[in-house]
Amino acid sequence: MTPSPEAVPNPSEPTGLRILHRDGMMLVIDKPFGLPVHAGPKGGETLSDQLDGLRFGLPKRPELAHRLDKDTSGCLVLGRHAKALALLGKLFAEGGVDKTYVAVTRGAPAGDSGRIDQPLAKRSPHRGWWMQAVPKGTPGAQEAVTDYRVLHRGEGIAVLALSPLTGRTHQLRAHLAHIGAPILGDAIYGGASRLPGGPKLHLHSRRIVVPLARKGPPVAVSAPLPPHMCETLRALGLSPDEIGQAADAAFGSKAADAAFGSKAADAAFAKTTADAARTPVPAGVPPESV
Repeated sequence: MTPSPEAVPNPSEPTGLRILHRDGMMLVIDKPFGLPVHAGPKGGETLSDQLDGLRFGLPKRPELAHRLDKDTSGCLVLGRHAKALALLGKLFAEGGVDKTYVAVTRGAPAGDSGRIDQPLAKRSPHRGWWMQAVPKGTPGAQEAVTDYRVLHRGEGIAVLALSPLTGRTHQLRAHLAHIGAPILGDAIYGGASRLPGGPKLHLHSRRIVVPLARKGPPVAVSAPLPPHMCETLRALGLSPDEIGQAADAAFGSKAADAAFGSKAADAAFAKTTADAARTPVPAGVPPESV
């Protein structure tokens, strides 16, 4: 397995992007908050503009194997050539890649762990990719399934580990809003302010596990939490490193255990969250955000 970036030096790359993993087939980068992967109607810098600087000796630049929203940070996989992209695309399409996210939410699910099994559909043909949860059987809806674990509960705020079993647009954001726990800083699904200086989206692609090799262990990579989420966690009296480690341990391999991982993972999860008692929201967290 690949060690998490906290355990290895960060190589200096020409693009300024943090490279979490590199091999002959793929790169895993730590996508910064606020960087879109493709150009939008407003223009501006994109990840696509920087891909030529990530060739590392190959004749063609790497390309995206999947996507993250502009304001979602963390692990993003790039295929380094056509064969790699085809394999990665198949793995992502068939649910063979394990993904774990960390989110800070306004409110919390009723249970400490569970599954959100709710189809998603476009809100309107005029609203782009904005999604909404809809009843099963709704024409045009797509199946969407998310597992969650609560890492911390406070008054009006929670920290969750999330594992999307499907890969729908805005799935995590729409699902959490649907159960009454929208992500902190979500201007689309959570009512956060869109004005400059408003709260940032607190959603991070923490860990990704890619079974590339036919023989041998999968590639497992973790991305450190971004500064704005670390600031919020510290204001709640939590350690960002411990929250990241708890998220890493929250879900086992889907192939080995479709529920909630091994006994070892459960033990690590319980150890990290044992002291996460219900605490009030401190002054360091913007009141309009929670």
